[in-house]
Amino acid sequence: MQVRTRPLIAPLVAAPLIAAGLLSGATPAWAASGRIDKDTVAITVTPDGTLQVKETVTYEGAAPARTLIRRKHLDDRQDRRYDVGDLKGGTLKNEGDHVVLRVSGSGGAGRRTAQLSYAVKGAMTTSRTGEQLNWVAAGGWHVPVAQTRVTVDSSAVVQNLNCFAGDLASTIGCTQFFTNHTHTQADFRQEDLQPGEYVTVMVGYPPGTAKGNPIIEQRHTVATAFTVNGLTGGTLLGLLALLLGGVGLLYVTRGRDARIVNKKAAEGDHAPLDSTGFAPPDGVRPGQIGTLIDEQADVVDVTATIIDLAVRGYILIEELPRETYGRIDWQLRRLRRPADDLLPYERLLYDALFDGRDVVALSELGGTFADQLAAVRKALYEDVVRQGWFARRPDSERTRWTTIGMILAGLGVVGTIALAVYSNLALIGLAVIIAGAALAVGGQYMPAKTTRGATVLAHTLGFRAHLFRGEVPDAPAGHRVALFSHYLPYAVVFDVVQRWAQTVADVGAGNSGPSDNLYWYEGPAEWDLSNFAESIRSFTLATSGAISASRQFRSLA
Repeated sequence: MQVRTRPLIAPLVAAPLIAAGLLSGATPAWAASGRIDKDTVAITVTPDGTLQVKETVTYEGAAPARTLIRRKHLDDRQDRRYDVGDLKGGTLKNEGDHVVLRVSGSGGAGRRTAQLSYAVKGAMTTSRTGEQLNWVAAGGWHVPVAQTRVTVDSSAVVQNLNCFAGDLASTIGCTQFFTNHTHTQADFRQEDLQPGEYVTVMVGYPPGTAKGNPIIEQRHTVATAFTVNGLTGGTLLGLLALLLGGVGLLYVTRGRDARIVNKKAAEGDHAPLDSTGFAPPDGVRPGQIGTLIDEQADVVDVTATIIDLAVRGYILIEELPRETYGRIDWQLRRLRRPADDLLPYERLLYDALFDGRDVVALSELGGTFADQLAAVRKALYEDVVRQGWFARRPDSERTRWTTIGMILAGLGVVGTIALAVYSNLALIGLAVIIAGAALAVGGQYMPAKTTRGATVLAHTLGFRAHLFRGEVPDAPAGHRVALFSHYLPYAVVFDVVQRWAQTVADVGAGNSGPSDNLYWYEGPAEWDLSNFAESIRSFTLATSGAISASRQFRSLA
């Protein structure tokens, strides 16, 4: 039999102090809440690694309670859990990393004995060299304990043993520990445990003694919340497949447009003329071109439409005299011409510009035309669908996918926070955020042209190449000004207005000597066509600014 003991210094010192307290009439601190005279804990290690515990507690005063370890931190991410259950003779209450065991029964004067039984799982540890029991077997009482004894029985021979007394991190050995003559029972003794002090026992066994393993839990932290596991990894792979599928779909759609453009662009790369005169490819008008190319009904498309209405004889643009140090301004004059040839968006723009008037200054539109501009742009989107170039309105398609993406990303943010707080599946929420963001960004590329739309786009880009080269086709002298004036609205959309404005000015000046006006653009008294290129450039910029400006201030009533 192995026996190890340590000198009982604490009881020898404490006895005179207690006696002195009694003689002087003082009451020991523990007397107010009772004490435990003897705590005997008998542990049996079962083959499955469960500890079957029978505990006998002899106490005075109120029914005592003790705190058992429920969870121990191993590192930054892992906890070891001990499950205490099947309690008889008391009650259990979980409190965070601990569980409080309270003895059943009432308090009062005299000595009482309580019988407890319970089971503990997770206290055995298996290694290559054997198995070890490591458990806070006794102590943790809320009152002092005079004598503590712990016995551990198993069917295997004890290979080594140890015990510690004090706080949970104590390295001070307990009073006495040994084995019986068969070395199958470990016996631990401790004198005078103070409230909150424990007896931790350690018993080593040969391999195969018990099948129990420690219960390891991943601690829930910000780092573990984003753990990659089967579920989160599968979600991320699914998201990747979805994104690749979306990219592939866009590639096929955009690739089809590119193939058609490469094949058919040359069909539009020529002077826009036929037997009737000016004839742009597929009859496309300037506002339609801008919307077709970039799938946006921009302000410049509306500005080009205003110039086109003037060139076609619906509006006369009059440049007003510039006062000294004053800014340049223009007025638009309605011409009496049947509007049968106007498309719906052109008719809407024409009516909105004049609004019952025959003449309006461009400066008067500043800050007042924004609502009408929105209606014109909407009509432009509807027009490209009516032409069969898009299956659905490009702006609605973008808005729909972008809105879905933003909502999905918002749900992903909320979901990520919730999953990070309550689980280790926060990567799923992050995947939803990425999917939503991808939809919001990819929504800008969702509007898809039809085959007809891609063909018209190809012809339009061919026409743009012709304009960029600046080739001036042959035309009868009397029709040259009108012909090249028709080029101008398209040049505005393609951002080559300066070159073609100069061409119009040169042709106008060369037809019949110096001239001070065009049939659709008139300048002030001192103005002539040599100023036209700069004037039309300024008009384009001023018009875009005037029709898009919002009213910044309102008058106070």
